[in-house]
This record gives sequence, structure tokens and C-alpha cells, in this order.
Amino acid sequence: QLRKPVVEKMRRDRINSSIEQLKLLLEKEFQRHQPNSKLEKADILEVAVSYLKQQSQLQMKRSFHKSSQFDFREGYTRCLQEAFHFLSLHKVRTETQTRLLSHFQK
Repeated sequence: QLRKPVVEKMRRDRINSSIEQLKLLLEKEFQRHQPNSKLEKADILEVAVSYLKQQSQLQMKRSFHKSSQFDFREGYTRCLQEAFHFLSLHKVRTETQTRLLSHFQK
């Protein structure tokens, strides 16, 4: 019974310490949202959640963009392979074939 208040105080101290760390980590974000105002714990948590959601969305957009670039490169490479294969079926090398192969290699 006597330990319960001590354990509860330790738990609150951990929560307060973590909230203070969030405040320090997101200091720039707080200045953007609420400059020159006293922040309550709830404010700190709300801004932190908002910031993390924003970062998550940015990460998803970046991931999609990288995926699109990869798909384009993969498709281009496949198309290039098909073109080389098609041109290799014709034994006679024309100037057009040579210029086309040179262009693809650039």
C-alpha cells in the first residue's frame, strides 16, 4: 500500500520527462504552430502527433516517387533489351540501326 504512491510518482515523472523531451525535439515545430505561448502537455502531444503524421505522409510520397522512378527504369531497360534483340535478328547493319543503337546507349 505504501509503495503505490511512490510507483505512481515515478510513472508521472517518466511521462513528464518524455513530454519534455518531445518539447525539446520539436522546438522548431512549436515555434511555427504557437510562437511565444506557454505550452501545456496536451499541446505538446498534439503537435507531436501532427508532426509525425506529416512526416509519415511525406515518407509515403517519397516512397511512391522512388517506386515510380524504378518502374520507369525497369520498363525502359526491358524496352531496350527488346529493341536490341529485334535489331540483332537482322544481319545487315544499316546506318539507321547503328544510329539507333548509339542513341539507346546514351
